[in-house]
Amino acid sequence: METLYHQTNKQIQEVQSLMGNLEKTDRQSVHLLENELQARTDQIFNHLERLEILSSKEPPNRRQNAKLRVDQLKYDVQHLRTALQNFQHRRYVKEAQEREREELMSRTFTTNDADTSIPIDETLQLNSNLHNAHRGMDDLLGSGSSILNGLRDQRSTA
Repeated sequence: METLYHQTNKQIQEVQSLMGNLEKTDRQSVHLLENELQARTDQIFNHLERLEILSSKEPPNRRQNAKLRVDQLKYDVQHLRTALQNFQHRRYVKEAQEREREELMSRTFTTNDADTSIPIDETLQLNSNLHNAHRGMDDLLGSGSSILNGLRDQRSTA
């Protein structure tokens, strides 16, 4: 178990050093390095599965320590895998932005077409409805006022 543990730990350190080179790698070979890192992390996970089995077979007085060491290696590898995924995501976003930028720069701009439509139909209809409602309220108030005046006139003549 000890030799496999040290071998796996060494592989993790190698992956960490390769991760440091990832930022400096040119665009053409970054895919190759990413694939290599992915393959190495997969290989390390296979070693960790084997180490887990071996740690459960350790004597009881060393089993707890062996499992802790394997768990620490798992944590380290998971951290490396997440860092690689984050790098790939940043690279994909950057490449997409560059493509969009190039597309915008290569596009020829033209003036607007001769006919321009502004969507104001709904606003115009709402405004007309509000004016109609306002006019209806004015008519209603005027009608009520004339009824009150008529009643007042009836009282004064009676």
